[in-house]
Amino acid sequence: MDTHASISSSASSTHADHTEQLTGLEKEHPRPDVEKANTRDGADQVDDYPDGGLRAWLVVLGTTSGICATFGFVNAWGVFQAYYEEVTLRNMSPSDIAWIGSLQYALVFMPGLAFGRLFDMGYLRLPVFVASALLIACTFLTAECTKFWHFILCQGFGIGLASGAVFTTAAGVVPHWFQKKLGLALACMAGGSSIGGTIFPIILKNLIESQGFKWTLRITGFIMAAFLIVLNLAIARRLPPKPNQGPFINLAVFKDVTYSIYCLALFVGFLGLYTCLTYLSISGVVAGIDPDLSFYLLSIANACSLLGRLGGGASADRVGAMNVLIPGTLAAGALTFAWPFAKTTGSLVTVAVLYGISSGIFVAIMAQPIVRMGKITEVGMRTGMAFTVMSLGALAGPPISGAILDHTGSFENVGYFAGSTICGSVLLMIVARHLVLGKLFGNA
Repeated sequence: MDTHASISSSASSTHADHTEQLTGLEKEHPRPDVEKANTRDGADQVDDYPDGGLRAWLVVLGTTSGICATFGFVNAWGVFQAYYEEVTLRNMSPSDIAWIGSLQYALVFMPGLAFGRLFDMGYLRLPVFVASALLIACTFLTAECTKFWHFILCQGFGIGLASGAVFTTAAGVVPHWFQKKLGLALACMAGGSSIGGTIFPIILKNLIESQGFKWTLRITGFIMAAFLIVLNLAIARRLPPKPNQGPFINLAVFKDVTYSIYCLALFVGFLGLYTCLTYLSISGVVAGIDPDLSFYLLSIANACSLLGRLGGGASADRVGAMNVLIPGTLAAGALTFAWPFAKTTGSLVTVAVLYGISSGIFVAIMAQPIVRMGKITEVGMRTGMAFTVMSLGALAGPPISGAILDHTGSFENVGYFAGSTICGSVLLMIVARHLVLGKLFGNA
């Protein structure tokens, strides 16, 4: 018995040594099944989300501050459009001036392809710091602009590109910290644009009247710097970079039919989403309401969008993002059809409140379904590519609406176009939801 045990022990030891040698070789030249096993182990580690705690909510605070200074400031474009038409660029047509704002909106999303990929590669703080510096510099430089191409370069490209870098990295880093409460966290982050879209138009309008355009931009630059300092101090990633990066641009993700249809839904939706917000104040003036009250319609809509963002985000965590996104977007489409027919103060304020809430739902949780469509280690790439596709809608939508208004002189026709695109987006979302669930009812 002792001899047999000794032989068995020796054989086991030899087998163990041999196994260790094979393991070492496989680490150098891994077989396909070993790589899959390692991937599964990594996925198990990724599943351990904090879903709260001081550090996680500090990241949300930082990203909210960053979105306030970037997307929130871009949402104040209507103030600049009116000022340029009346003063700086009064010899140019409104549709030409609108290209400055369109570039800003588009570049909030368009750089997502590059910055999302950089995020997956592990670059976070450096791109955010460079973007923050660029944003502040271009804000100060905009104060010195006198010609159209100056504004295109500084305000269109400069501020838009810097805002896009911050927005993409913020959308990628929050899912590192949250899973069950991801909708609420993204809604809080998106709430920054509501806050900025509420305070910046008021700040800009009042400062331009009292301090002049140049000092308005300089003071605004310092305000934005305060928000961006919070962003740079608080933002942090939790997970390591993706180990096998692959190509910088991976078009293979569009082989996923659900992902492709959802990206198309975002593109079509953004063709009309900002039309109501762009022309709400102008339509109020045309309808004969007090110009000061008409100006505040935009701030009312942006303030109420905070309710939609927070409520939509919290609801998405309970019943599923698509189940909240679809009815919210449908409501925005219906209100876009109704907006041109609002001719009184009460009706315009009602449209501003309800459209702010419904469009806030769309903006708050539009990224959440993308996060669920693949690995968390590739969230930057998938989100970035979707935002790039979506940006084409943001770029083309306002000029199309402007051209319709110029040729027909009717806000009703603008509303028909924008409302139709938003409702078309809803239909595509329904298709994407069905592909995910395969049934009528369920959490998606």
